[in-house]
Amino acid sequence: MKEKAESHPFDQLAKPAQRALANAGIKTLEQLADLSETEFMALHGIGKNALQTLKTALTDRNLSFAQGERK
Repeated sequence: MKEKAESHPFDQLAKPAQRALANAGIKTLEQLADLSETEFMALHGIGKNALQTLKTALTDRNLSFAQGERK
């Protein structure tokens, strides 16, 4: 029997949040960690549930949102 592959944290998000990440070109948690929390929340389709889900996923992988905003 085939084992279920580990699901990607983005798969746990609602479709609007998944589209927001795709439209921003974000495919990995490492790319997400390049954004500040403010920048992430500014993406159209992102809400508090997506924020909490992805904060947990980042923390689980010893990552976090960037401090401050990108220049």
